[in-house]
Amino acid sequence: MLTLGWSDGSTFLPVNSILLSSEKKKNRVNEAMDTDKRTAGYRRRMFSMQKGTQVMLELLKAAKKAAIPASHVLFDSWFSSPSTLHAVKSISYDVIGMVKKTPKMFFRYQGGDMSLITIYKKNKKRRGGSRYLLSVLVDVIKDGESIPAKVVYVRNRNKQKEYLCLICTDTSLDESEIIRNYGKRWDIEVFFKVCKSYLNLSRECNSLSYDAITAHTAVVFTRYMMLSLESRELNDNRSLGELFLYFSDEMADITWIQAFQMLLQMFRAILRDNTELTEETINELVDAFMDTLPVLLKTQLRAA
Repeated sequence: MLTLGWSDGSTFLPVNSILLSSEKKKNRVNEAMDTDKRTAGYRRRMFSMQKGTQVMLELLKAAKKAAIPASHVLFDSWFSSPSTLHAVKSISYDVIGMVKKTPKMFFRYQGGDMSLITIYKKNKKRRGGSRYLLSVLVDVIKDGESIPAKVVYVRNRNKQKEYLCLICTDTSLDESEIIRNYGKRWDIEVFFKVCKSYLNLSRECNSLSYDAITAHTAVVFTRYMMLSLESRELNDNRSLGELFLYFSDEMADITWIQAFQMLLQMFRAILRDNTELTEETINELVDAFMDTLPVLLKTQLRAA
């Protein structure tokens, strides 16, 4: 089940999905009956027999057509090939994904084509408790075309002597932002766990019909969306309308004139506490200072 979801870091919603099958007829358990080629069911069956990477692009195009607001696509190493990065970039999405550490995948670095392993060995690593070990800019080459990308080498928390590689085609993001954004991809793993363990995705429907299983999946997704909406309204202040505005309103910035008056008052207090000057002498010093100010500023201070 290949699923496309949307997340803002607080709420995850399944947007679209496709149940993948096999293009080889002998590997299909229950062959479908003849279906009208003009129907959505027929198109869905055709999608199911394509490669997962191609179906993923079709899901993204559908999301783009539906104007679902998103700027970055997050996925794991299964999709992170140069051809996929170029394809997603052509749809006007940037990618943040994990890349396999394989000697068979090359990126353009310092004028040469190198694997991520070679690039890692050529550079000095960051020391201390930094969130990442190394960050480099590379070019992703496909059929002579090049797109810039940033590769971030992150410590593997489960195996201290190993590292993970994150790639981002939005080079304006800093390393911490790339790591933080990629962390949002975990929401889809939680989604799968909830659907399988609590919403009966794998146990409630025992049909061999592709259409029936697809319909059941849509029902389970709808259940999850209802729970996500309820959770957001109960736990996320951003969904509480006007109350959220009261929470998020920041203290109004003081004006420049108010700040200047506060400095003058502080200056008076310091002179009073740390010198033996009389109050009359302090007032004379302040008045002498005020007389040296420009006329416009002096007028605004006296008016305030």
